[in-house]
Amino acid sequence: MAATPFPELDRVLSALVHGARDVLGEAFVGAYLQGSFALGDGDAASDADFIIVTAADPGPAEEEALGVLHAAIHDRPEPWAQHLEGSYVPRGVFRRPPSAHPEAPGAPRDRGWRDPATGQPPRAYPFLFLGNGERALVRSEHDNTLVVRQVFREHGITLAGPPPSSLVDAVDPDELRGEIRAVMRSFGDEVVTGSFVLDALWMQGFTALLFARMLHALATGKVGSKPAALAWAREHVDARWLPLLEDAWAQRARYPRGRGAPDAHRALAPAPERAAETIAFVRYALGRVEG
Repeated sequence: MAATPFPELDRVLSALVHGARDVLGEAFVGAYLQGSFALGDGDAASDADFIIVTAADPGPAEEEALGVLHAAIHDRPEPWAQHLEGSYVPRGVFRRPPSAHPEAPGAPRDRGWRDPATGQPPRAYPFLFLGNGERALVRSEHDNTLVVRQVFREHGITLAGPPPSSLVDAVDPDELRGEIRAVMRSFGDEVVTGSFVLDALWMQGFTALLFARMLHALATGKVGSKPAALAWAREHVDARWLPLLEDAWAQRARYPRGRGAPDAHRALAPAPERAAETIAFVRYALGRVEG
């Protein structure tokens, strides 16, 4: 398997695909890369975003076995093994819009449930999800979005299985814009009010680039890579914000990698002025949405 420019990552992906196929058996439909690598900007600072499509949601025995698989992958020596992120996606759910949100079989959510990856209350079907740097699967709506569907369908890299376009319908650009506006408003409000604190360097940089990417997607009607959004921003946003965005892209090379990365990330804080400038940029981006 040579899906990426990184042989060590390809070995980890091969272990993931073979392991998932062994656990799921006939319920295994296909395995794919989406995210940065699918969009063509995957590099040594990226995580590897995967989607494994299943015929049905894994039952308790399969979920337990997948948990064992991911713990074993996380313990592999390759640093890439600690930087997988992705979901197990039932084929029928992927065909429906995210707004169709029945509960996953055997996984009812109580009134106070909050998504362990996004912090949001129940809004969509929760997939089995592995976060970047994590070793355990959780139920999360993180990947149940139109953004993921579009990247998967239009750019997904097939590791095993049928073409992505055979599994997901085309995403309407205006519906995509609607989802992005909703994310900008909800997350942007948390950032500008201080209920979400940019106290980690990676989160400060991620937030700056995320809002640039969302502005780019609103303008084009499609999801683009970080470099594509940065190139667009150089032409279409106020020049005041370019040093912030350029710095957010450059600082990715400083992010810790490997098994100790989560703790190391918590020890890296952004400069206060950079955090303040990021909050100001989020406010500017929200103004463009409302304007």
